[in-house]
Order: sequence, then structure tokens, then C-alpha cells
Amino acid sequence: MGHRRRFPGRIAAVLAGLAAVVMAGPVLAEGTIRIAEQYGLGYLPLHVLRQNQLIEKHGKALGVDIAVDWVKLSGGAAMNDALLSDSVDLVSGGVGPLLTIWDRTRGSVNVKAIAALNNMPLFLTTSNPSVKTLRDLSAKDKIAVPAVKVSIQSRTLQIAAEKEFGDGKSDALDTLTVSLPHPDATAALLSGAAEITGHISGPPFQYQQLQDPKIRKVFSSYDVLGGPHTFNLIWTKDAFRTGNPKTYAAFLNALKEADALINADHSAAADIYLAQNKGDLDKAFLLKILDDPDIQFTTAPSRIAVYADFMHKVGAIKAKPASWKDLFFADLHTETGS
Repeated sequence: MGHRRRFPGRIAAVLAGLAAVVMAGPVLAEGTIRIAEQYGLGYLPLHVLRQNQLIEKHGKALGVDIAVDWVKLSGGAAMNDALLSDSVDLVSGGVGPLLTIWDRTRGSVNVKAIAALNNMPLFLTTSNPSVKTLRDLSAKDKIAVPAVKVSIQSRTLQIAAEKEFGDGKSDALDTLTVSLPHPDATAALLSGAAEITGHISGPPFQYQQLQDPKIRKVFSSYDVLGGPHTFNLIWTKDAFRTGNPKTYAAFLNALKEADALINADHSAAADIYLAQNKGDLDKAFLLKILDDPDIQFTTAPSRIAVYADFMHKVGAIKAKPASWKDLFFADLHTETGS
């Protein structure tokens, strides 16, 4: 099993740390894969395939020994920078950063999604007792997101702002957002000692926050988007897929097996999450989240067209995908997605 590296929270420090310990270079040969993950329950499938060495298992089934290296970063911008610098082979994050890099690399290195990782709601939570709706936010409020403007949390806030304040007002709350990794933002929000009064995160952080009576939910992204939607995905360059077909296939097969394990046995999945994330979460609390029907682990995407349409409308991407399949490599085109 490949070793795991941890890096500082802030994006600048993340990239500096990454440059110091991961040698940038060309896409590596068949049998080597470098994967970047982020924080949170949305990355549980990656934790499962790492804990159970599923990539290595499926590699052997295809006749190749695969060395797996893991990197932990925070935010889609850091992920995309790492991928484009050839520091890693696969990166993970939200729909917004995927759409950004897909649009940016069309006709060149051609970055596309390998698969979705989940459907999960994102909550805007706040410690400010005066904030009941978006209209109650003021310059005194600071909302933590993994990456300002470009993360899925930021894009969700923009969609919500346009619905609340009217067409053309999607950026009305952008000045209130600050970039901060979920663990740091959760600690800041719960402590009440920092300037952070709001946070858009994801499981398990938002559920941890809501255990504190001074924290409340302002909105759920499922309400903003009209139902369950993809939260996280994993993506890569076309060159890695075409140059490493067995390694790529082993990863996708491993991911599907990880999803099957999670969906069949929440208790085992919770044990793996706790083993891979050395925190103080209670297993019963984690199982309550996994048992929530709003939490789904699947490779098929849901409602990513809502984000694509919005980002094209506001000029964040130049090209508008005709369907979700434009954003994914052909291996997933047999799935039912949206």
C-alpha cells in the first residue's frame, strides 16, 4: 500500500509543500498511480480502496503490479494545479473545479472525469444568530469554503444568491467568502474565536457543526439544485488514461468495488473511514450519516448539468457541455447520469 502524505491547509502552503516532496514530471509509466484526495466523508470510496488495497488487487487481476501514492490537498484550485503540473495523476474534488479544468484543457491535454464519487448535500451553516436567510448576511460575516469562487461550495452559494437576489446577482456574496480547509473552518466556526461565522462544507463536517446548539443550517444544496446532486468526482488527463490502460481500468474497477462495499455494509465502511482519518468522530454518529438516504455512493453523476449551465451563463466556462457525457471518459457512458 502506498504511503500517505499530509500537507498544510492553506492553498499556497499546500502547493509549496507539494512541490517540496512530490517531484513534478511527465505522466508515469503503466503500474504507477498518484492520487490526490481532499477532506471529508465524500472521499470514503478512496479511503476504502486504499485501506483494502483494491487498486493493487485489480491491477494483479489485469496482470500488472501497481504502486499507489496518496497526496492530500484542499480545494479544487490546488487539485487542478497539481494535475496540470504533473505532480499527480488523478485528482478529486467538486463539480465546479472539474468544469473549470475541462473547459480550460479542451483540445489540449483534455482533462475529463473518470467517475463521480457520491451524491451529498452541502449545508451553509452559521454561528450568527441573526442569520436566518441569505438576506441576513452582512459584511460582518465571513463564510469559509475550500476555494473562493471556484469550489463547488462557492458555485452553490452563487446559484443560491442568484435565486435569492435576482438574475445577475450571483456574485452578491462572493466578498464574504474565504478559503479554508474544512477541518480548520469547522474548528473556527465552533470555537467562535475567529472571524468565521459561516461555512459551506459537506459530510461529516456540517453534521458535526449542527451538534452544537449555536450552529444552524441556512440552506441545503439539495433545495438549491432541486434534488440530489453529485458532490465529488475524480478526474485525470487523457494522456494518463490512454498511456496506462490497465492501471486506469484497475482504478475504476477498484472504485466500483469500494462503492459496493460501502452500500452493502455501512458499519465496515465507517470502520475504514475512522481508520483512515485519525479524528475523534464517534462511530454511531458516522453511521447515522451513512444511513441518511440523502448520502449516496455512486459512480454515476447527478445534476451536474445545473452547475454546467450556471457556470456557462456567468462566463466561468466558455464551452457548454451538450450532455454530462462530454465531461466523462467513455468508460462511464453506459451509466445513467444527468
